[in-house]
Amino acid sequence: MSHTATLVETIKADSRRLRGSLLDSLADPVTGALREDDTTLIKYHGSYQQDDRDQRDERRRARLEPDYQFMIRTRTPGGVVTPAQWLGLDAIATRYANRSLRITTRQAFQFHGVIKRELKATMQAINATLIDTLAACGDVNRNVMVAANPQLSGAHAALWHDAARLSEHLLPNTRAYYEIWLDEERVAGSGSEDEPIYGERYLPRKFKIGFALPPNNDVDVFANDLGFIGIVEGGVLVGYNVTVGGGMGATHGDAETYPRIADSVGFVTPQQLIDVATAVVTAQRDFGNREVRKRARLKYTIDDRGIDWFVAEVERRAGFALAPARPFAFSHNGDRLGWSKGEDGRWHRGLHFFAGRVADRDGQPHLTGLRAIATLLRDAAPDAQFRLTPNQNLVIAGIPAGERARIDALIDAHALDGTASQSALARHALACVALPTCGLAMAEAERYLPDFVAMLDPLLQRHGLREAPILLRISGCPNGCSRPYLAEIALVGKAPGRYNLMLGADHRGQRLNVLYRENIDEARILAELDPLFARYAAERTPDEGFGDFLKRAGIVTIPNDKYAPIPLELTA
Repeated sequence: MSHTATLVETIKADSRRLRGSLLDSLADPVTGALREDDTTLIKYHGSYQQDDRDQRDERRRARLEPDYQFMIRTRTPGGVVTPAQWLGLDAIATRYANRSLRITTRQAFQFHGVIKRELKATMQAINATLIDTLAACGDVNRNVMVAANPQLSGAHAALWHDAARLSEHLLPNTRAYYEIWLDEERVAGSGSEDEPIYGERYLPRKFKIGFALPPNNDVDVFANDLGFIGIVEGGVLVGYNVTVGGGMGATHGDAETYPRIADSVGFVTPQQLIDVATAVVTAQRDFGNREVRKRARLKYTIDDRGIDWFVAEVERRAGFALAPARPFAFSHNGDRLGWSKGEDGRWHRGLHFFAGRVADRDGQPHLTGLRAIATLLRDAAPDAQFRLTPNQNLVIAGIPAGERARIDALIDAHALDGTASQSALARHALACVALPTCGLAMAEAERYLPDFVAMLDPLLQRHGLREAPILLRISGCPNGCSRPYLAEIALVGKAPGRYNLMLGADHRGQRLNVLYRENIDEARILAELDPLFARYAAERTPDEGFGDFLKRAGIVTIPNDKYAPIPLELTA
């Protein structure tokens, strides 16, 4: 067992069900940091200890400790919040964090810049909105992703309901969260609660679940450890095709790690959903690799033992055989921006935000504008919803027809709709947080995305591709939080200002890309893409995506086995 794996497994087993010494760490006034073991345990409570890497060298020279701060992530299955909750979260971001809300690629909110002495108050304020952060991070099932707008149809609503109940079912049983953050009294059994799903050491690594509803694959369902693809017949959600073994994480230079898209293994009814999900999670708990954390995700368990073995084990634990998967088709994995109308006659407005960051900037008072919209809806349509999308955008859902004009006026007044001036590539792009707060980041992502798009746009314009919906994603490291390996164009950070250029995925989230050029800088990236855009413009067939063109034209070679490891470095 590697030292890292041994340490983490020991911390989990000895934590008294995720309590550790967190209370003592939080009370220590001498440092802005937690004790080392507690930095692992706080993840299960929905927070990461970070520091401002932009300030590291200066603070080191001044003999100061790093500028420690905390990221907090919500557990919001499908990214659903009410107007009143949006206002509460806005107030928290303004009071305790860095005056911004960030929409993550897993339909959660992230708060950045919270300091230790205000961490507990921030957690309590989040809980006061009737939202929690339990199990948003750590070696447990994390926030469950759901097709972005359940108010579009009855099938969407049923899908979200199933996802929400699964999220609740897979929560840890420990009362540590409530004792530490909400001051609940300890009761008999505290510190030794039964964890029938997770056990005393929880899962070997993080676990991710997504629910998709064709024809839209906005959740990138094949990137999840466990996926459920809704099957609708006669307008009714009759069940789900089950997928297992997806995951984006990898490590540069380590061929034992790789991105993988999931296998489709069968069909279940809504009544069988909880049982099969529990079987998958507990099988991974018992057979996942606890010796090497880099190979501890479900995708490696399946590759090491075989998909047939894994399906048989899941069926044994669930107590029934999976039915054959049913036909479905995905058309794209993007978001619908602008206005759309649901089955019930209510309206929904999709808004785009670069990398999901909602803040007030010069000429773009987005946080203020959404505060005004939430205030209007809280009073005029309290059953409306704000829905975070897996593509870091926002849907304001369930708007009565009579309120559309007032919503449009607020959108215009606060420059919330910039899509008319953006290329299709800009509207579909994703980026992870990366620098300055993520400790894993090797290069910029969120802060670089607007600048990089601004450099690509003239190339697209010159080749008549401004409205070609090319999918771009940037990740500051190979761990892939922005799902870069499912992008038609991806930059994966190698070092400051240098990236691996990955090309060739499709626009449906069903094919991984491959490495095209390794460890190159901005000028080289642009020089590589420009002639490819020219060829695409001249040679594409009607409705052919950029990634599909690159594959058809032989510019990239995609392995025949879509589950084969995809190298992140070129070989000599």
